[in-house]
Amino acid sequence: MSQSLHPPAEWTPHSAIWTAWPADPDIWPGNFEGAQREVGAMIRALSGDGPDGLVGDMVRVLANGPEAVLSAERAVGDYAEVIPAKYGDIWLRDIGPIFLSNDRCLTFGFNGWGSKFVYEHDDRVAGFIAHAAGASAAEFARVLEGGALDWDGEGTLLTTRECVLNPNRNDWTEADAEAFLQNALGAAKIIWIDRGLANDHTDGHVDNIARFVAPGVVVCQQPSGADDPNAEALEAIAETLKSARDARGRKLQVIRIPSPGRVLGDDGEVVPASHMNFLIGNATVVVPTYGTPSAASAVEALKPLFPDRAVVGLSARHILSGGGAFHCITQQQPA
Repeated sequence: MSQSLHPPAEWTPHSAIWTAWPADPDIWPGNFEGAQREVGAMIRALSGDGPDGLVGDMVRVLANGPEAVLSAERAVGDYAEVIPAKYGDIWLRDIGPIFLSNDRCLTFGFNGWGSKFVYEHDDRVAGFIAHAAGASAAEFARVLEGGALDWDGEGTLLTTRECVLNPNRNDWTEADAEAFLQNALGAAKIIWIDRGLANDHTDGHVDNIARFVAPGVVVCQQPSGADDPNAEALEAIAETLKSARDARGRKLQVIRIPSPGRVLGDDGEVVPASHMNFLIGNATVVVPTYGTPSAASAVEALKPLFPDRAVVGLSARHILSGGGAFHCITQQQPA
């Protein structure tokens, strides 16, 4: 039987935002303390009240082990609830559940992004959060990561073929995947983008390239600089979105913001830096920045799209060393 509910849009009220504290310095060589600082800054921003008396988010932070619990309490204990938990790493968008409502959620199989990064306990985090949130969980064995999807709250899903149809996740066709997404998430319309950013170990998660910000309105990036490593992909993404219609038959309004351009990691290789990995909180939109000239322009471009919220840019350079940014490390629980 098809799922009668689909996930509400991220801009609708939350009862909580779930995240996790960097706990294993071996996973974050050279970036461990920096990642903790950046996660702490995100939590403080989300928990703060916004314009016109908007109340900030209740943030619930998983912390793995006594040292992580202690450091999280010291850094954000006045702003968030710290919850002892077992996990491998902090990417709750992918290892956590997808909430349909305050007390209903979905859990999926997880295989370390196609067996590239397999950490102990990550495959149990979704069930742990569901239990801690007091939510009943519908369990699916198929592999599906939350960052592979974005939705408008009205039955339209954005996703990429590069990730969802990758044989390192599931052995299925596009038609099979569509039927599954329709059944599990109540998707009435699926908009497929071919591929994501260069060197993205998630194999092209859509939350790095295209995001709904209102019904019928989607944001994507435009190239920054002649050496932008994703210039061709970014133009293809925009063209796909401009030709698409949503579940209600509307032609999408496509708004573009600057890409960070060419950003290199500690090893000198291009990393999947993206201002699209923002998180929409109850009172604040937190936008990842990387010390590039694009940062201020990207934040300013997003402000008119969220007139009721504060839109702030925060450094995510250390978090990015692990592969993602603010949206990747969070999961919202609807009110």
